[in-house]
Amino acid sequence: MIGFIKGRIISCLEGMILIENNGIGYEINVSDTSEFDSFSGSGEEITVYTAMMVREDDISLCGFRRKADLDMFKKLLTVNGVGAKAALAVLSVMKADELSRAIVFEDTDSIVRAPGIGKKTAQRIVLELRDKVGDISGLTSEDRVSSGDGITAEPGADARGEALQALVALGYSRSEAAFALSKVGEEYTDVQDYIRQALAKLI
Repeated sequence: MIGFIKGRIISCLEGMILIENNGIGYEINVSDTSEFDSFSGSGEEITVYTAMMVREDDISLCGFRRKADLDMFKKLLTVNGVGAKAALAVLSVMKADELSRAIVFEDTDSIVRAPGIGKKTAQRIVLELRDKVGDISGLTSEDRVSSGDGITAEPGADARGEALQALVALGYSRSEAAFALSKVGEEYTDVQDYIRQALAKLI
């Protein structure tokens, strides 16, 4: 098993990088090549955390700049019907912490933004990983919200709930809006105050 590779980025292609280590060039599938573009050809050494994927007809490497993204990638692979390609697709639209929030808030709408990920797959990701992502700092059970999947858990205060709906209407995802509201103190009672304070957290 190859846990990480430290070397120089030789080139970045769509969905793949070529990294040289001790005279050997490793092709690594990545979720976001833009993270590596600035290193390509620079001669600077970087560390890429990797997972080796072994199939009957193929052996390949998937890599990430952050260990947390690799750990989330491995969690996604445990979901029924999610392979390496789908897991990379999910992590191409959100990092590990963002996906964790989406899972905690049961926000399937954010997950289906990933190419090739449908509603049912997103629901499976939420269902199978919500007990595996761990607690997220600053969140309480009152902050969990409905994503339209029949799961209801609106914030306790009416003003917070109305502010949540208003932020979603403004174009923020439910997980983004709920996370921002979770950082707003309890001293506010007016919907507009909650919205203003939450928007300040979202900037």
